[in-house]
Amino acid sequence: MAGYGDDAAFQAWLTDNGYTLPVGAPAPAVLRNRGSQYIDAVYGSRFVGSVVDPEQERQWPRENAIVNGKLFPSDVVPTAVIHASYFAAYQEAVTPGSLSVVGTSSSAVKREKVGQLEVEYQNAQSDGTASTITPLISIVDGMLAPYLRDLSIPAIGIWAVGCA
Repeated sequence: MAGYGDDAAFQAWLTDNGYTLPVGAPAPAVLRNRGSQYIDAVYGSRFVGSVVDPEQERQWPRENAIVNGKLFPSDVVPTAVIHASYFAAYQEAVTPGSLSVVGTSSSAVKREKVGQLEVEYQNAQSDGTASTITPLISIVDGMLAPYLRDLSIPAIGIWAVGCA
């Protein structure tokens, strides 16, 4: 599976942002693939529009994606998505394995008491998952924000009423 962007553009992005890959880091293509998998897994279901082809390997390009009030071209991957995947790839290079945390809510600390101080950290999910262990990168969140559905607005359904 190919990652978003290409190796030359990834290297240029690293240079432009003052980053260098650590010695012994995986190849840029491998890192781009990991970064792209992270973007698609964490944000894919919230991207505006829908995939152009249900068989495509990535979440972008998309059709019917309205971004900042404009219809985004269905044959283009947004630069912000590519750059977000590069940042995730860089994160993976610097801290291997940081994009894929494995755990359950049963392994998360819910309450901790030290002396007279007691703190509750999270609420366990009823299905046994731990939503709080999903690694989130704040700069990636910001880069992708214009391309994500607003989950606070309920979906509007169109109901057809037929006459018999």
